[in-house]
Amino acid sequence: MDQDNLSVVLHSAGNLKLENRSIPEPGPNEVLLRMHSVGICGSDVHYWQHGRIGDFVLKKPMVLGHEASGQVIKVGSEVKHLKPGDRVAVEPGVPREMDEFFKSGRYNLSPTIFFCATPPDDGNLCRYYVHNANFCYKLPDNVTYEEGALIEPLSVGIHACRRGGVSLGSTVFICGAGPIGLVCLLVARAMGASRVVISDLSAERLQKAAELGADFPLQAQKESPAELAAKVQGLLGCLPEVTIECTGVESCIQTAIYATRSGGVVVLVGLGSEMANIPLLNAAVREVDIRGIFRYCNTWPMAITMLASGKVNVKPLVTHRFPLEQALEAFETTRQGLGVKVMLKCDKQDQSP
Repeated sequence: MDQDNLSVVLHSAGNLKLENRSIPEPGPNEVLLRMHSVGICGSDVHYWQHGRIGDFVLKKPMVLGHEASGQVIKVGSEVKHLKPGDRVAVEPGVPREMDEFFKSGRYNLSPTIFFCATPPDDGNLCRYYVHNANFCYKLPDNVTYEEGALIEPLSVGIHACRRGGVSLGSTVFICGAGPIGLVCLLVARAMGASRVVISDLSAERLQKAAELGADFPLQAQKESPAELAAKVQGLLGCLPEVTIECTGVESCIQTAIYATRSGGVVVLVGLGSEMANIPLLNAAVREVDIRGIFRYCNTWPMAITMLASGKVNVKPLVTHRFPLEQALEAFETTRQGLGVKVMLKCDKQDQSP
C-alpha cells in the first residue's frame, strides 16, 4: 500500500481541489478500503456549485463522493464478517446512535446520522477510506465494482418503489428520466410493474429509458400539468396507480398529482424549492397519498440480490469513466448533463468496471 491518498476536496462553493490526505486507520468496528469506483451524484455537483443543499451548509473542507465500492485492506479488531481482499459496496448512511428511528428500522430518518459527503461528514472520493464495517456489503463474484457503486442510486429507486407500493401488475408513471428516474424504472420493472410511462424534456434520455424497458417514453412539451397528465392517461388507457416524481420541479409535482389514479400514491423523490404550489385539494378529495422519501434504508441486500440474479442491469447507466486524477473534468462533464452516470476510477492499478 502506497502513501498516495489523492482526494477530491470541496473547500467552498466553486472551489474543488485534488489534494493528498493521510491514509486513515480503521477503528475496532471499521474497515480500511482501497476505493475502486465512485459515481458522481447530482448532490455532489450541487455542493460544488452552491456550497449547500437546504440546511446542510459547507463550513469546512469536505471530501465529496458517496456512490462507492472498494476492496477491504485492513479490518478493525471487532470486525468478524469481512477480511482483507473482500470486495464491498458502501452504504454511506451510518446511524450514530440507537435512537427511536434506528430501533424502528428507519435509521435514515435519524437526525444524527453520519452520511458521506454531507456537511460536516467526509465522503469517499479518494484512494483510501475508512467506513463502519456493518455498512459495507460483500459483493458476489459476478457483481462488478461499478455495479456495487451504483447500488447507492439503485437504493433510491428501491426505497421509492417500496414507499409507492409498486407490486405485480402495477401501472407506474415516472417524472424525469435522469439517473434516479432510470433506476426507479429498473426497480419498478423488477418489482412487477406491468406498464411504465416515463416523461422528460430530453429525447436522448427518453431513448435511454426505452432501452431500459419503459413502455411509453413521453417527451414533455409546453403543455400544462393537467394536459400532460391527460397524455399519460391516453398512453396507459387509465391513470397510473403509482407516480414517482424525480425532478423536484413544481409543474412536474402538479402533473404527478393530476396523473395519479384516485386512491393511488405519489412519491416525491426529486428535491426542488422548499415551498411549492400544488393541487392539494385535488389530491385530498381523490384520496391520493403524497409520500416523501429521504435517501433509503435496508436496501443494500435486496439490491445485491437484484444485481447478482440479473433481474436488474445497471451497467448501461455508466456512460463516462475518468481516472481519479481527472476528477475536475469528470465533475464538469456531470455539470453539463452529458450522458447518464459519470464514474471515477480510484485504484491506479485497476481501472476496470
